[in-house]
Amino acid sequence: MKGEQVMPSAPTAADQLVQHPAGHDGELRAAVEELRQGQWWSARTLLASSWGDPGLWASRTQVLGAVAGHNDVLCHWGAEEPTAFGLTTLHTRVAVDQALLVGQRQPASRDAVALEGGARQWCWLAASVLGGDPVPWLGLLTLAQLDLGQARLEHRVPAPDQMLPPGPWGLFDQARRTDPWGREAFHRMLRFWLARNEVGPATEFLAIYLPSAPRGSALHALPLYLYVDRYRRAKSKEAVQMQWTDDQTVRDTVLAAFSHWQAALAQGVRWPVVDESHLAHALWASRQRPQAAEVFAAMSPFISAQPWQSMAADRPGGLLRQAMGQSYAVAG
Repeated sequence: MKGEQVMPSAPTAADQLVQHPAGHDGELRAAVEELRQGQWWSARTLLASSWGDPGLWASRTQVLGAVAGHNDVLCHWGAEEPTAFGLTTLHTRVAVDQALLVGQRQPASRDAVALEGGARQWCWLAASVLGGDPVPWLGLLTLAQLDLGQARLEHRVPAPDQMLPPGPWGLFDQARRTDPWGREAFHRMLRFWLARNEVGPATEFLAIYLPSAPRGSALHALPLYLYVDRYRRAKSKEAVQMQWTDDQTVRDTVLAAFSHWQAALAQGVRWPVVDESHLAHALWASRQRPQAAEVFAAMSPFISAQPWQSMAADRPGGLLRQAMGQSYAVAG
């Protein structure tokens, strides 16, 4: 993720930690705050400057769409500038987010069906309005999570590798056409399998694709999400928690992700805060405390609710501060 290039700094006091959807991206933070106030001028400028970098476009529209879904700013914007660049993409983001939320909470309900149908229409409209936009395909790939029975033909396309089962591979390939190693496409594909409780295909998916991912890519944090999901689903939390200390494969994967994160920093590229948060957690949990402290310091002052919320639903903030305190203490 591009944006502000913030190098590791001194630890920040707990009361100064900031949870913000834009994270390190200062330009995006400004646009988010304006959208929350019903203003869109910064968002309009940001969309224009982000086009041409598909990864940046995808990440920024994802955040802007999530924020815009909480008020009617896009309606007002559209009334004044109906053909504004990127406006259809943001409408698509909002529609898909709402369809996913309702579809997961109320599967097969009338509202869920209607919202999903509307979201699909927005995806196809966005694809026709702005050629080369990955968001329509990312949206359709997101909606695939709701089709648990794979009723739609596009959700049971034969896989490119015989080790993998049929799935929304056509949508995945479309999303990757403009950004072969785009972070969101891989996360959406991973969530497709996990929504179906198919951990095996999810694991195999990462095993096949990640070795070819570029050095420093935030995709190397994907296995960390799988480990957290394994813990979240487990009945015996204590037994699964040992994976970070007793499973050498897990420990090696965590350290490999840390190496890629360092490589990204050296290239002047920041991982999304949620990826850094998963990395900091994994390093702390596997008792690589000095490395965890390095990630915590680089994240500062930003934090993410995940994975701490999944690891301690009753006290996510407390667990985060405990991990930070223990890591900084060892780092000296």
